[in-house]
Amino acid sequence: MDQITVLDTFRNPFGNQEIELQEVRLDAGGIPMLRIRIRERGARFTVFDMDPVTAQYWAGKMAAWATATIATVAATDTTDAP
Repeated sequence: MDQITVLDTFRNPFGNQEIELQEVRLDAGGIPMLRIRIRERGARFTVFDMDPVTAQYWAGKMAAWATATIATVAATDTTDAP
């Protein structure tokens, strides 16, 4: 039987999707895969698997975007201004 390990489960607050990250190790062998399961509105799922190289690339692009965007938002935040 394939081994599936849940790495994390969290919710996207803007779309209320539940996102689950899983590590999948197939009995047949091969490299472990990262499975991303997105549950939308209770019934519909989007599921895809990716290899470690693609996951690392995607994570890097997401982290770079998040870091730049957070810095930009923080620099333009005027909520504390008099």
